[in-house]
Amino acid sequence: MSTIAGNIAQVEARIRAAAEAVQRDVTSIHLLAVSKTKPASALREAYAAGIRDFGENYLQEARAKQAQLTDLPLSWHFIGPIQSNKTREIAEHFAWVHSVDRLKIAQRLSEQRPADLPPLNICIQVNVSGEASKSGCTPEDLPALAAAIQALPRLTLRGLMAIPEPTEVRAEQDAAFAKVRSLQDSLNMGLDTLSMGMSHDLESAIAQGATWVRIGTALFGARDYGQA
Repeated sequence: MSTIAGNIAQVEARIRAAAEAVQRDVTSIHLLAVSKTKPASALREAYAAGIRDFGENYLQEARAKQAQLTDLPLSWHFIGPIQSNKTREIAEHFAWVHSVDRLKIAQRLSEQRPADLPPLNICIQVNVSGEASKSGCTPEDLPALAAAIQALPRLTLRGLMAIPEPTEVRAEQDAAFAKVRSLQDSLNMGLDTLSMGMSHDLESAIAQGATWVRIGTALFGARDYGQA
């Protein structure tokens, strides 16, 4: 078994245990492999071990990997900050976008989504911790943004994404993720997706309702940004 395959098995075991601890159906929780800075060969290994969904933060890097992996039936998720000049390629080459935080970007994605593809799955990124360095709309701006995105053609608003301020204190993790869930519930739009939780806090995220956990380091090892 490769290192990546072994890591995937360990993460999947953590997901099962976290789901059982709060009596959730494990099939409602999906593993998104965050593969930024990792070579296409690592994604092939992960695919061989059963992974089908990959999250990328950088468009140019993602497009290079997509070109190398056209023989595999992968589902690509864009999870990084989005510049206006990148929306067309994202609309054309991804199935999900987890990081929409303003209407202009959503409008461009809607306009540029090819008609022969299914609607683009959208999550709104919310800055629940109020960090100046983090992307995401404010909780106060969320209702209006969600309503506007839901009305756009060629997009399907699925739910919320968040990256809370990192902490190793479980109670603080729980509070942040519970806030995301509460914000989604308060929209009353029937949304089905909560994209939250990473390698260090996936148990807390699952306890608070995560449906996608975005795992990079625990699957692929530490990132070498010098190679990105």
